[in-house]
Amino acid sequence: MELTLTTPALLFPAISLLLLAYTNRFLALAGLVRNLKSQYKESLNPNLLGQISNLRTRILQIRNMQACAILSFFMCVLTMWLLYNGEQLIAKYIFGTSLLLLMISLFISLREIQISVRALEIELSDLEELMMESKEKQN
Repeated sequence: MELTLTTPALLFPAISLLLLAYTNRFLALAGLVRNLKSQYKESLNPNLLGQISNLRTRILQIRNMQACAILSFFMCVLTMWLLYNGEQLIAKYIFGTSLLLLMISLFISLREIQISVRALEIELSDLEELMMESKEKQN
């Protein structure tokens, strides 16, 4: 397979958009953590500690996603530099590593989404229980 300068350049927009999405997720979680922390200080509700712990896990996942995506981006640039200098074989290995890092980043993203969905399901089940209790009190 012949690797040209345009091949790794094709990943630039994809990786840039991924990093933007990961950053948005991080910022949303940071806001939730701050909100939950202030709620916990006011009410000392132990349930909030569990939610904060879950958010800590998700933030670590996002950090790892971002690290892999950034390394993938760096390796794409390195691949282009190696191709420019005529180092075709090394460039192929570096580009392959870049693709592997991108796949790892996407896998971690999938895992983080699963954790998020599980947390939302717990929150919804609590809400459903409260709704059932409210209906029973009305009857």
